[in-house]
Amino acid sequence: MDKNFDCLKLENQLCFPLYVCSKEIVRRYKPYLDELDLTYTQYITMMALWECKEINVKELGEKLYLDSGTLTPLLKKLETKGYIKRERSKSDERNLIVTITKDGEALKETAADIPQKIGACVNISPDKAKELYDTLYMILNSISE
Repeated sequence: MDKNFDCLKLENQLCFPLYVCSKEIVRRYKPYLDELDLTYTQYITMMALWECKEINVKELGEKLYLDSGTLTPLLKKLETKGYIKRERSKSDERNLIVTITKDGEALKETAADIPQKIGACVNISPDKAKELYDTLYMILNSISE
């Protein structure tokens, strides 16, 4: 390939290994999440709710980097499963509040070993994992501004 087009080689792209790693790691989650009847996006939503218990939909979308077109059907599905409830804020009806239910909280017990199982699939030292985590968030923060 002409030197002028080296920038178009896959091997020179940061986005390509990020994309493939992300896709492959999410694929590794699938058998564990199938046992919980959750998709990966539903799982990260539940993780956010296990942490904060109640959150405004807009804030949840920002936390998960999801737009309302993705978040709304996902939340409807989780509500149908009995893991969350959605209610209008009493102080401001424009705000929709998502709250974890007892069943949603109980799901946390079943999911507690998933991070360790995924960690076993990824052959990386804790120090390198922390370095990668920090680098990815640095990139994410720089492109989100």
